Amino acid sequence: MIQTQLRWEDMARQKYETMIVKIPLFHRAIAKKVVDKKAVMNAQDRGSHLIEESDIIRAFFSEVPMSFYSLMIRLLDEVGFDYKKYEPK
Repeated sequence: MIQTQLRWEDMARQKYETMIVKIPLFHRAIAKKVVDKKAVMNAQDRGSHLIEESDIIRAFFSEVPMSFYSLMIRLLDEVGFDYKKYEPK
């Protein structure tokens, strides 16, 4: 199977990179790895070749353990992600 490289929406990528550097160093590499992978999967599930803000937010909600939920919400808010409509109920 040939996998094509997906593009990232510029503003979404900037917010994401800003958020990643705010994550405590010990967890940063793990968060980046799992969120990068899941954001790509989310875009592909939508049939898109562009990773959008919604793909990133959904990736954080599905991949980051609930023990880090309050930190994640604070960081999503700090970098300007419009996350509220994607919060798990």
